[in-house]
Amino acid sequence: MSATVQAVQSSHPMTMLVLLPGLLCDDAVWAHQRAVLPADDCVVPVFGAIDSIGAMAEQVLASVAAPRFSLVGHSMGGRVALEVLRRAPERVERLALLDTGIDPIAPGADGEREREGRMKLLATARRDGMRAMGRDWARGMVHPSRLGSPVFEQILDMIERRTPDIFAAQIHALLARPDAREVLRGLHCDTLLLCGRDDVWSPLARHEQMHAMLPTSRLAVIDHCGHMSTMEQPEAVSEVLVQWLRRPLVAAH
Repeated sequence: MSATVQAVQSSHPMTMLVLLPGLLCDDAVWAHQRAVLPADDCVVPVFGAIDSIGAMAEQVLASVAAPRFSLVGHSMGGRVALEVLRRAPERVERLALLDTGIDPIAPGADGEREREGRMKLLATARRDGMRAMGRDWARGMVHPSRLGSPVFEQILDMIERRTPDIFAAQIHALLARPDAREVLRGLHCDTLLLCGRDDVWSPLARHEQMHAMLPTSRLAVIDHCGHMSTMEQPEAVSEVLVQWLRRPLVAAH
């Protein structure tokens, strides 16, 4: 464990920390972060079969009792985090967006290709089971060196804990995802952007564009890492989050 992480663990309790998982993910995505950050102050919401990004954001706001909190979102969870900011910016002290995006589904042929690809995965899940679907889908979500590794199997275990109906609901949420570009541009809280250098689902170039849209943000790039950054490079991601949590809060505008 790094000296930075140890320093945070021995310091005074941090603010409430809300960790938002991505598509078909659960608290296993945040296992290392929950272990090294103040555990009593960490909450991982369960989205289940909620079928819209907006409704997921409303669930977060309703379920977190603390009046203010720091918010971390991975992948789909990053989109939910931005919807939380759209609805209640006064409640968020800090924001971290990991391996995510801000654009709605593309118009025309590009959007249809995304829709068809997601529906094909859903059909596989209904026909062959969630693990079989995950074995194909997750191949593009990790660095190539991790195919068949224990981390890859952990990702498949997590996917298998979900059902095709949950998958269908969350696909619907992503296909109808709102445009979050103006939300990002209007942020005033301390914002961290983090991306695996080899993420092909939410590539680094996208995060560089997001960083340019919000010049006050900080961009962290995790080497030898794909889309599942919190599981692929847990210590490196936790180190960045520790530094983010230790920074003085940005004064509200």
